[in-house]
Amino acid sequence: MLVQGDAEMLIDLVRELYDASPANREFLHTRLKVNEDDTSALKPYLDRITSQFKMTRGNIKLDLAEARRAIREYRKATKNVAGTIELMLTYVECGTEFALEYGEIDSRFYSSMSGALQEMADLICSEGREYYPRFRDRIQNLNASSGSIGWGYGDLPGETAFGIECCFREE
Repeated sequence: MLVQGDAEMLIDLVRELYDASPANREFLHTRLKVNEDDTSALKPYLDRITSQFKMTRGNIKLDLAEARRAIREYRKATKNVAGTIELMLTYVECGTEFALEYGEIDSRFYSSMSGALQEMADLICSEGREYYPRFRDRIQNLNASSGSIGWGYGDLPGETAFGIECCFREE
């Protein structure tokens, strides 16, 4: 039916979807704004991630599901690999800083950080190969800063950095 409709009907449908929810508005804004050099579409997603690791009035927010949702929504809306890597790396950097500042968290926390690291490495070693030079120093810095974190997580950024480097040596 949509294919057979006219342009006016399609515009009305997009308008209705836009008005239906804030999530739809954010998706449409992001889809229409994104390009490789423009980071304005990335900013709201970065803010959503970093805000999940804030302490306010003695209470820790730490909503990992919301932060991971921001990454998935950005990737779905844009298909922008570099921006997705940026969000994943920011998530892991924030989580690592949070663990260093507030001490041991729990297995769910470290499992989420580990999963994001692995997803990022897989993305870099596949469709994001051209972007690795942009992120290499940050990945190495993450490795250098995480060594004292427990639950086996402290070793993971180093293992991930090594794995990424190996995927480029195989060329």
